[in-house]
Amino acid sequence: MENNNKLSSGKAWALFIIAMVVVFGLGLLTSALMERRAEVASIFNNRKAPFTGETIHAQNEDFRTDFPREYDTWRQTLETNFDSKPLDVNNPNKEGVVPQMYHNGNEATDVLAYRPNMVVLWAGYAFSWDYTTPRGHMHTVEDMTRTLRTGAPDTETTGSNQPGTCWTCKSPDVPRVMSEKGVAEYYKANWAMWGNEITNPLGCSDCHDPESMDLRISRPALIEAYQRQGRDITKATQQEMRSLVCGQCHVEYYFKNDPNTPEHDQYLTFPWDKGFTVEDAEAYFDETGYYDYIHALSKAPILKAQHPGFETNKQGIHGQRGVSCADCHMPYTNAGGVKFSDHHIVSPLANMERTCLTCHRESKEDLLKNVFERQHKVEEMRTRAEAELVKAHIEAKYAWDNGATEDQMRTALQFIRKGQWRWDYAVASHGSFFHAPQEITRILGRSVDYALQARLEIRKTLSKLGHNEEVPMPDLSTKEKAQAYIGLDMAGKRAAKAKFLEEIVPKWQQDAKSKGKVTDDAYMPTYKDDIKELSMN
Repeated sequence: MENNNKLSSGKAWALFIIAMVVVFGLGLLTSALMERRAEVASIFNNRKAPFTGETIHAQNEDFRTDFPREYDTWRQTLETNFDSKPLDVNNPNKEGVVPQMYHNGNEATDVLAYRPNMVVLWAGYAFSWDYTTPRGHMHTVEDMTRTLRTGAPDTETTGSNQPGTCWTCKSPDVPRVMSEKGVAEYYKANWAMWGNEITNPLGCSDCHDPESMDLRISRPALIEAYQRQGRDITKATQQEMRSLVCGQCHVEYYFKNDPNTPEHDQYLTFPWDKGFTVEDAEAYFDETGYYDYIHALSKAPILKAQHPGFETNKQGIHGQRGVSCADCHMPYTNAGGVKFSDHHIVSPLANMERTCLTCHRESKEDLLKNVFERQHKVEEMRTRAEAELVKAHIEAKYAWDNGATEDQMRTALQFIRKGQWRWDYAVASHGSFFHAPQEITRILGRSVDYALQARLEIRKTLSKLGHNEEVPMPDLSTKEKAQAYIGLDMAGKRAAKAKFLEEIVPKWQQDAKSKGKVTDDAYMPTYKDDIKELSMN
């Protein structure tokens, strides 16, 4: 009995000591948390640039004083030194395609040079001129200005082949211009009209209220899409907002023209009324007979996908389990004892210790292997879809050239439309091969199916016209050969663009500086390398 009491007493002392250690540890943790909260509160309560009463503040550099950590990491989006898997140009697959092409990094890579078939798929549309992989947020205005797709305006306010709508996701100046000029007026203006207005790259006020720094939606299209669905965007949770602020730009959209309301031409609209899947968007477009362009070879009414990353992410396991865009692309980090979101938005594979490995318990090597295996399998289906669709377009042209009628071609052209819409939807959604590999494989599988059905219909038509021979296929082994095949004058486009960058853009920049629309230390690209490269080709 005495021994039992002594044992109980020993246990009691041990429990007492453990409890004291736990209490002491919790006290230290609570103290640290309170200190961090106090520091964060102090930052907000003693802001040197509070932007009181402002709903938009476009000059990103003005946020640096109060939020130096976030600003410094945002500046890192200027970097172009990351490849999730470097290209191996000496190791093409059996179709002649460099297999690592789809592993995006943060450097602008000429996609058409690696995949010339895409030139033919976009024949009749500006994407056949120029298409590169995306760079970081600090390059948004620069990349919009330098791409051949926006043409070569010959004055400071007119001459582009694109509407003002194209600027919408490129700068915090956009909501400012919308507020000053009106949303509809902003959209329907010529793209060149806003060249001296939209000069600050995508930054702070695009996602944050400048006064409270709360996450907010700064573009009307997302709010309007929610309203048409009977939903209230203001009811979104903080976790939902950590994806929605991305979803106002990384999303499928189109420029709506309504003959009944011409004052709203080129109005940016999300096709979400029927849902978020590729079939839902297609049904939305089919209901009104909408198309982005008539294909230059096949004459099919083509739907051009933009970048439905928000929608495809919702179809994948991470999106379905409530993981936000910011969880993986803006992981939390610490500096000076302060926890904050890393604003160097880049592939999660660049920071796996702070992204993937905070949830997954596999090794980094195993996770990378898993990612690349999934992407490889999707890529195989992508390559097959592109090959079959290109043949369908060329065979359709051959049928037209040999006397096919609209009635004979109608079914085949609808199959081409369906097949290309699914291919483009899968490919245009940056990251979809990882975000939702099963869904994207399904979509690409249907693309191949529709392409083959189109080819079968065309073959039947050609047979009725007395042509049973194989349709001759052109040499599409390079971007240049593909562009020549569809009749593009690329030398003229490049020369005009070089002149535009050299003569018009400096006037835009100087006007913006003189009116105080940019700060003295803002990033202002010179385009010297672009002008040199364009002049050489």
